[in-house]
Amino acid sequence: MIIVDTNVLIYLVLKGKFSEACGKLFLKDSDWAAPRLWRDEITNVFALYERKSLLSRESAILAFKDAESLLNGNEFELPFERILTVALNTGCSGYDAQFIALAEDLGTQLFTFDQKILKNAKHIARNPPDF
Repeated sequence: MIIVDTNVLIYLVLKGKFSEACGKLFLKDSDWAAPRLWRDEITNVFALYERKSLLSRESAILAFKDAESLLNGNEFELPFERILTVALNTGCSGYDAQFIALAEDLGTQLFTFDQKILKNAKHIARNPPDF
């Protein structure tokens, strides 16, 4: 099992410059997980894309369902104290700390394109094209 940041999910369900790398990552390890927060983050991105006419409502719904199926129920809630500790230790946001904490707690790697996470959580974070 690996932890994937919301940006990895988005690149796999919508075509973008990193879609190929995310597809290769999925072929290497398809057992993906994420904090439940991914749902809120992806909704925010899809709403923004729809407002800018970059994505239709129907496409957003289909992409969301695709992301849900990729995670296959592997969604986790983390305790506040754990998130806060990781946020303070890494200098990352509380949002990003959830992904880092989950990877640490499950003893696996976190895949992300977020440069701050890659820099501040080198012990656990990987860039999908580098896998």
